[in-house]
Amino acid sequence: MRMKLNRIDLNLLVGLDALLSERSVSRAAKQLSVGQPAMSGTLSRLRKLFDDPLLVRDGSSMTLTPLAESLTYLVHDILGSIETLVTVRAPFDAASDTRTFTIHASDYVTLVLLRSFVRAATGEAPNVRINIAPPQTNYFDPLREARADLVIIPREIVGHVGTAYVSASLFTDRHVCVVAADHPVVGETMSREQFSAFPHLSATGGIPPSFAETQFDEISLPFRIEASTTSYVAAPFLLEGTEMVAVLYERLARALHRSAGIRLLEPPVSLAPITEMMYWHPRHSDDPGHRWLRHGIRRLAEQL
Repeated sequence: MRMKLNRIDLNLLVGLDALLSERSVSRAAKQLSVGQPAMSGTLSRLRKLFDDPLLVRDGSSMTLTPLAESLTYLVHDILGSIETLVTVRAPFDAASDTRTFTIHASDYVTLVLLRSFVRAATGEAPNVRINIAPPQTNYFDPLREARADLVIIPREIVGHVGTAYVSASLFTDRHVCVVAADHPVVGETMSREQFSAFPHLSATGGIPPSFAETQFDEISLPFRIEASTTSYVAAPFLLEGTEMVAVLYERLARALHRSAGIRLLEPPVSLAPITEMMYWHPRHSDDPGHRWLRHGIRRLAEQL
């Protein structure tokens, strides 16, 4: 039987969202800055509303029931849509607004692009907070769950999955081989044989395998990984004093080649470039604040 909305306190959805994400009455109460008895009362009302316990004791912790699991993404999406409904036409004044924007991007994108945006935003929007978090394995969950405003990731990595979201291209980059400046063997060029013989430093940005490594596998080019890091930015600094070779994005390698003491070489095989894309949920397309965010990042990307 369909429930009438005028009989439901929609504020319960906020409590439900906190309970589903925290899986704890006390942590959910802390998240919403309410007392634990009040949050216990909210859980009791939700259990009655859904005719389901929602959270059940599992040893020393709480776990979600199957119904609660199925509600998690839906509640996030509903609250995100409600937030958009009440803010989409609200004016945005960068000089005085106090919003917080969350961007999921690699440390490589943060170094070559977002650090300039943060610097510019500090002057233009002194009360706006910019949170930068690493990409998730499920790239677009943060957008669907309203935990992020933007996801910046190469189009070539996400493929057709990204078509469900609105996007704009930011910049392209190519791959280069990188070795220590004092590498004892490599000269000005690197052959396929040398590339396969030398130990490799794998830099994945947290999403293994890297796009370059995927291409090596496709053309059956052997390579031996001796060390790995999820940080693109840290990778160049791990090469000094070793014979390892890393395959990095050129913009990053050129930005760090002096401080990291590295040399750039052309790869021994042709590698497809990447196009960094900015993705967002359609619910944010007409939000003035979100437009300010996108415009500022894209403007700086065009200057790269």
